[in-house]
Amino acid sequence: MIARVNSTEITQFILLGFTDLFRIIILLFVTFLLIYITTLTWNLSLIVLIRMDSHLHTPMYFFLCNLSIVDLCYVTSTVPKILPNFFQEMQTISFVGCIVQNSIFSTMGLSESCLMTAMAYDRYAAMCNPLLYESIMSPTLCILMVLASYLSGLTASLLQLFALLHLYFCGTNVIKHFSCDMPQLLVLSCTDSFFVQVLTAILTMIFRFVNVLVIVSYGYIVLSVLKITSAKGRSKIFTTCTSHLTAVSLFFTSSIFVYLSSSSGGSSSSDRFASVFYTVAIPMLNPSIYSLRNREIKDAMKRLQKKTICS
Repeated sequence: MIARVNSTEITQFILLGFTDLFRIIILLFVTFLLIYITTLTWNLSLIVLIRMDSHLHTPMYFFLCNLSIVDLCYVTSTVPKILPNFFQEMQTISFVGCIVQNSIFSTMGLSESCLMTAMAYDRYAAMCNPLLYESIMSPTLCILMVLASYLSGLTASLLQLFALLHLYFCGTNVIKHFSCDMPQLLVLSCTDSFFVQVLTAILTMIFRFVNVLVIVSYGYIVLSVLKITSAKGRSKIFTTCTSHLTAVSLFFTSSIFVYLSSSSGGSSSSDRFASVFYTVAIPMLNPSIYSLRNREIKDAMKRLQKKTICS
């Protein structure tokens, strides 16, 4: 039975998750578990490889290392809670736990968005100003860009948290989702959430504007490529940028879809599975996208393998 309590008495929320798909609950559990294990393995391996191989101590791999760290935190904020819930009759999460999960999820998601922008600028500098690349992308600038990404995500998340904590929750405490998503929490509020909605919309517009810089960066890269007369030179640049374009396209396309469906209050199976792709699948795919066709990563793995065998 759905609990109806006074706003001051709510201590937990009920997550419906995938309870309507009980017939394939075992399949869902195995799928989520395998995705989580794969995500942890690939991202941790990439971090270790980048840290251990001096040939990968470049701006691009510095950003990629931080992207893997963000992805690890991102997926860990939701999946460890989802897995046991598959076999619990009452899938609950405490009020504090819900707020913490939402804050971590929001911080990492927004930080990843900024990191994608920083990586796009790095590729722009490498492709459009190759002779000045090392002076442009100095270690200091790279560190500042990464710190700015984390601080931007944290600041936006804290603003949302501050606004969220001023809301009162009453009536039903059921969240029609597998995690504490902001739109679902706003639906449960018995007070006017207009300020939170406006704040969320403003923050979304700011981060979307930042993301436009990604399009601008790759626009300049395309223009630079078109000026190259050598077919081999064009092919080399396109090969280098393919992984970045793939990761960026997947991340922003899925995030926009999830945002639009959340704004419309959608909590259908298709909306939830879109959220799964955005929050669970992409952190698993990012390491493979950046590694499978990357010669430098393959060479680094061979060097590490040789060191391991020799030792």
